[in-house]
Amino acid sequence: MAAFIIVVGVLFNPFAARAEEFHWGFKKATGGVPPDAGAALESILERHGAIYKGKPDEKIAYLTFDNGYENGYTESILDTLKKEETPATFFLTGHYLKSAAPLVKRMVKEGHIIGNHSYNHPNMASVSQQKVEEELKKFDELLNQTAGVQRTNYFRPPEGVFSEALLAQANELGYRHIFWSVAFIDWHANKPKGKAYAYNELMNQLHPGAVILMHTVSPDNAEALPDFIREAKKLGYEFRTLDDLVLEYENVNSILH
Repeated sequence: MAAFIIVVGVLFNPFAARAEEFHWGFKKATGGVPPDAGAALESILERHGAIYKGKPDEKIAYLTFDNGYENGYTESILDTLKKEETPATFFLTGHYLKSAAPLVKRMVKEGHIIGNHSYNHPNMASVSQQKVEEELKKFDELLNQTAGVQRTNYFRPPEGVFSEALLAQANELGYRHIFWSVAFIDWHANKPKGKAYAYNELMNQLHPGAVILMHTVSPDNAEALPDFIREAKKLGYEFRTLDDLVLEYENVNSILH
């Protein structure tokens, strides 16, 4: 379930790997300055309405979680979000819908957005168009059966692997790609690094318009989340939803509360 991101401070070349296949990643944000995906990728994203960060001059952040499977920490995360009155988006897989239905229902009941992370978690840039449509729609059908949500609007490709053709097809099917601007290695369920590790990564990378990606399989994020949310708020940050981010991206004035 790993989201690929460079963690050694070097700039990732998105044009490496398979032809027309990109791996999302870049140098981490520092000092409150948003990261830059580079002109080439920015142009591709812009053509298809894909988003990875918000405005650089507003202290707004967006929490997102990738849930490929349940490892016992999502309930704590949901408790924190409820206590802190903080919205989030959970990008789920078909396996998660089937294995953790009560948690999915709770996410929906408590007002969080469900995102589409594909049904089977394949490399979505390498499968056929038919398979892409099947992965997205099969997930939505099961989500509807599980939690009564008609369909998802936001898609995050497994491991951040995508192509321009995938962006275009997702748009045609009614989905907008949502990437991220803050992430760190947090997907090894059997290799926790401690609360301080997650907290420091989040605080050090925090920037205006941050789209924050976390995984829920390690205790680190669950333990660090309460302090991170409270400290970010002390610094003047407000947490909003991906719906708000899209309205901002489309320059819809109603985003201004």
